[in-house]
Amino acid sequence: MSREQTMARPEIDVVPVTPIGQRFRVRDHYEVGREKVREFARAVQNHHAAHQREADARALGYSGLIAPPTFASVIGMSGTRALLDSVLTEYDLSQFLQTDQVFEIYRPILAGDRVRSEIIIESIRQFGDNDFILVRFSLSNQHGEVAIVGSTTIVARRGADVGATLDDVVENIMMHGRPVESRSADFAHNDALVSLGVSPLVEPERHESTPVHTLPAFDDLAAGDRLPDGAFRLTRGDLANYAGVSGDANPIHFSDHAAQLAGLPTVVAHGMLTMGLAGGYLTSWLGDPTAIQKFSVRFSGFVPVAADAAGTVEFTGRIKSLDSAARTATILLGGTSEGRKLFGRALAEVRLR
Repeated sequence: MSREQTMARPEIDVVPVTPIGQRFRVRDHYEVGREKVREFARAVQNHHAAHQREADARALGYSGLIAPPTFASVIGMSGTRALLDSVLTEYDLSQFLQTDQVFEIYRPILAGDRVRSEIIIESIRQFGDNDFILVRFSLSNQHGEVAIVGSTTIVARRGADVGATLDDVVENIMMHGRPVESRSADFAHNDALVSLGVSPLVEPERHESTPVHTLPAFDDLAAGDRLPDGAFRLTRGDLANYAGVSGDANPIHFSDHAAQLAGLPTVVAHGMLTMGLAGGYLTSWLGDPTAIQKFSVRFSGFVPVAADAAGTVEFTGRIKSLDSAARTATILLGGTSEGRKLFGRALAEVRLR
């Protein structure tokens, strides 16, 4: 769904579009499979044992495998497809660029959860040929407990603006899901979403939750402390694997021809894959994936991955601030590839023992 490139933040005007402010529920729930959790953890190179073994998840206080911090993006892809099929029918999934992603995590997603999704299109702003679409979402489990509230900002080019050459490339090489004929501009004839009218998402208050078992202790840290550096390698195989596991079928992540037509030097990694790697980097330092309570990224660069050589991603972290009352830390993250910055801003708020 994403192609991350440095973008200016221009003055942009609101486009009066009917669905703005409307709340929708994805009609079908998403059932989180234990093998899907394991596959996603491997795809983002997050090797914490609680993503693989129930015994290690139980040691942290949870009954099932714990999904990695960015697993919600898999469920969010289902919601995005539903929006494209039912509401935002003038856009094409292959023409989306993601610029911002925020996850506010209230409780972890576990294998066996039946997740319900609600979505609000907060705004659609136009600049030139592009529309900047801000979508907020809420994910709740089978007990009605809100697990994650977040937002995604995407830049979309209207389908009519897609060049014929790129359109042919997309048609011939992109991984397909629903047939094109199933897309309907008439919401009443598409059952992917249920309209809930104009109403806000439920945002729960934070309350005392399961204790964390982090490796670093709050009392041993100070503002300015640096996390150990981390590095990851990405091959074309890793990108193909992530595309299949996540459902992100944008051809710029596996086709040189599509990437070049989109103005890129070569195939590039998914933005959400780089965020997933950053989540694994954080988890490795924390020792407990459930300690991350907020994770936000503004994408500003991309990871090139050549056909015959692995791309590299390096991460750094620094403690920006500490909250002694909540025993939390705000971590400022940095990511680079070939000397190019990947994030305009990346922050994580984490709980500590």
